[in-house]
Amino acid sequence: MAKSVRERMVASAMLLLAERGYQGASFTEVLTVARAPRGSIYHHFPDGKDELIAAAIDYAGARAAPILDPLSGRSAVEIVDGFMAMWRSILERSGFQAGCSVLAVTVSAGSPALLERARDIFRSWQARLAELLRTAGLADDDADAFATLLIAASEGAVVLARAEQQLAPLEAVHRQLRVLAGSYAG
Repeated sequence: MAKSVRERMVASAMLLLAERGYQGASFTEVLTVARAPRGSIYHHFPDGKDELIAAAIDYAGARAAPILDPLSGRSAVEIVDGFMAMWRSILERSGFQAGCSVLAVTVSAGSPALLERARDIFRSWQARLAELLRTAGLADDDADAFATLLIAASEGAVVLARAEQQLAPLEAVHRQLRVLAGSYAG
């Protein structure tokens, strides 16, 4: 089914955030990537750019659930593998041009409302990962802490991999996270 103009704009904004950050996700760029008419801007986003960016990171946040759901019932090591595979895929598909759109907003948007939105998305990812890790046998405190570590380490590894234009930093972090995840099983 074809996406609506609004849906195309939101998806395009998410991709531009992941590749170019908040400043690189201008209305002009979004319209170009989405192949949307100029009149679409204030028709779909009457409150301006921050409304579009909020929708884009909400979209990014919602896309994580279907990626994480198949990890239910897996071991902690398999959860790490699945989560890191998602980032590896993003890096490879984009030629090391894309990272996390939520992180991009966190570090470059000046809006307290967008920062709060990003915080809530990261919290939802952390909560879902912690839930998966508890199901894998980790104690509550360990699951919460390891979920936070998994997000922070993977986000940093993605940044380093983009800077180096290679997977080596992501793979190094992945190996260490696997070791730590495996230590919980013992």
